[in-house]
Amino acid sequence: MSEPIPVNRTLEISLANDLREIAGVAARIDGFCERRSLPAQTAYAVNLAIDELLTNTITNGYGDDDPHRIEIVLREEADALVVIIVDDGVPFDPTEAQTPDVGGSLDTPSIDGLGFLLVRQMMDSVEYRRLQGCNIVTLTKRTDAGTDIVPEPGPSPG
Repeated sequence: MSEPIPVNRTLEISLANDLREIAGVAARIDGFCERRSLPAQTAYAVNLAIDELLTNTITNGYGDDDPHRIEIVLREEADALVVIIVDDGVPFDPTEAQTPDVGGSLDTPSIDGLGFLLVRQMMDSVEYRRLQGCNIVTLTKRTDAGTDIVPEPGPSPG
């Protein structure tokens, strides 16, 4: 009897500090989640969080025009998808980003920190550490039943 082929439970992505590469990251994450039959809401939440963190890192994380690499590792665990993002940008802890004041005027062009609030809301945990000149952000999204985003039920018919 032959042994089953082991499933690779990890996806490693390396990208340049270039905003144009983010779309390719999202496609690879979607494929990874689809091959594992993870809920579409999980892939959506993870992609939204990664997009926000990558955009912030690429836009604000480097004080030079030099090429830099950003490493992403997705790891499927028994009941969670764990994402580790490593960059060599300026130190920035997204867990300490201030909660934005969303009660202001709609005329405000942008609200600093709104993206990080979204990340914290979409993920089950967000951790940060700085090690050897690198930012390391670890995101965890539970994949067990009942943890995904579901729309609020509408009014009952009748």
